[in-house]
This record gives sequence, structure tokens and C-alpha cells, in this order.
Amino acid sequence: MNELLRVQNLRVHFPVRHGLFGRSGAVVKAVDDVSFTIAAGETVGLVGESGCGKSTLGRAVIRLIPPTSGTIQFEGLDLLTLSKDKLRAQRRNFQMIFQDPFSTLNPRTTVGQIIGEALEIHELAPDRASRLDRIGQLLEQVGLERAHAQRYPHEFSGGQRQRIGIARALAVQPRLIVCDEPVSALDVSVQAQVVNLLQDLQAELGLAYLFIAHDLAVVEHISRRILVMYLGKIVESGPAEAVIGDPRHPYTKALISAAPSIRKNGKARLVLGGELPSPIEPPAGCPFHPRCPLAQEVCRVERPVHKDISDSRSVACHFA
Repeated sequence: MNELLRVQNLRVHFPVRHGLFGRSGAVVKAVDDVSFTIAAGETVGLVGESGCGKSTLGRAVIRLIPPTSGTIQFEGLDLLTLSKDKLRAQRRNFQMIFQDPFSTLNPRTTVGQIIGEALEIHELAPDRASRLDRIGQLLEQVGLERAHAQRYPHEFSGGQRQRIGIARALAVQPRLIVCDEPVSALDVSVQAQVVNLLQDLQAELGLAYLFIAHDLAVVEHISRRILVMYLGKIVESGPAEAVIGDPRHPYTKALISAAPSIRKNGKARLVLGGELPSPIEPPAGCPFHPRCPLAQEVCRVERPVHKDISDSRSVACHFA
């Protein structure tokens, strides 16, 4: 498979300002030295607890958030070196589907205006008639009706609003879509419909997805590879079947253990203690050691490096 996206040593740090004049003090290391690739037409799942940096990583990849350092190459082009005009021209190649479809759809504009805005910005429809026809095509493509273009977001259910968000993302014919928890706000029955729609669109259009979620069952179903993120770092990566079926990092084991729908029969449940540490003051050594039931002295003083455990799998753990 041809490589579409390559992220290397990406960091996104936010200064914490305090005091009367907003002086910069500590730094939140939301994403800390992350590297991965996505091939054309591939789905890579990104999982982890809330607050681990998943959404920040997804937004940084498509330049909605400015990275602190690192490289983001899209088809060999480094997005961090582009001027504003050149980056704007590239934006049609990568889009985002958001978690809450209602809050990201303007309630004062019709569905047709919401979808058609991108067509106008990128000059993808030469006149009004062709724009309206393209809007109708997109609505039908996501399972809605052409007549829905005249309605407003509040007139639709949550699942339908998410379909509108998908149509908006498809409008500019992107190559990569970052799906930021696209089904977590939906009913379980509707989740399956939206996931199936995303898979059908991928097969039809050759889309690549970075699929962000905390539901491992959904991620296992849709993803070819999985990245496991903890406190701003990728701690394990590999083929979805291998990561779910034979997790190597204790954190991955705990995530799977907490998901009854995919936990393997006969395996004891691994329960984590404590809370996710603050990204302002991450622990020394392995960032997971304060909560890890297998931690030893080396984990407290030495940060583990990624090691390959096969051609397609890597894990950052001293004892994997």
C-alpha cells in the first residue's frame, strides 16, 4: 500500500499561563514525540483514555492545531513548511468528522449551505446549478435525501446530523479523514449504521481514516492497525487483530480487560489504580508506572523506548 501520511516525532505542547499578565509557566505536553504512518485507503485506529491526547493529535495532523515540533508529511509534502496559501490549497485533501455533530453544524444555516460552503471556498462547482446538484449527490451518498438540503440541523436526529457532517467532509473529495470519536455520542444501534457507512465510503472512494475512539470493539471492527496512546505517547502499535488478541503493553491489556465485548474468556481482568497523571508534570521513567501492576524499579527511573516485537508491531515497555 502506498504511504499517504507520515508523522514523525510530533509534539504539541501548550504553555500554561498564570498571573495578572498571563506569564507562561508550566507546559502541557498533550502530544509528546509521536510517530506513525497511514497508507492510502487504510484505517488506523487511535485508542486511549479521555485526556490522553487523541483528539489533539488528530487536530494537529490536519493543522487545526499548530504543532510544537516534528514533521507531518502528506504524500511526501511537509505540511509544517507550507505557506498559508499553499496549506489552504492542501486542506481539501484532509478533512475531519467531529464527535458532536450538532455543535459543529451552524444552526442558522441550511444543510445545503453547510455542505455547499466548502464547494464555494475551493471553487469545486462552477455555478449554482452544479453546486446544488453536487450537494444532492452528497446527501444521497450518505443515505439522506436531496430535499433535506432545505432543512436545518435541529430537524434531524443525531445519526442524521452525523451523516450531514460526513457529507460535508466528503464535499472536497479528501484523501484522508480524521474521525474524532464519530459515533460515541450516538445510540448503539445508530453507531453500527454510521460505522458501516464509513466502511462503504472507504471502499467506494479509497479513503484513508485516522479513527479516534475509546470503544475498542468499534476500533477493532473498522481498523487495519491500532495505535494505543497514553499520556501523549504511543505505547503500542500493530495490526488490529494482533493488538486486541495478544496485547503486550500492560496499559493495552487493561483497556481490553475493561471492554467486556472483546475481553477473551478465561483471562483475568486487569484493573488500573489511580488517575491519569497530569500532562503538566508527567511521571519520571515510564509514564505508566504509577498505575502499572507490573512496575519495577527500572520503570520508575528509565523511560522505555519502542522496540519491534515483529515486522509490524512495536511496544514501549521494559518487560514486553
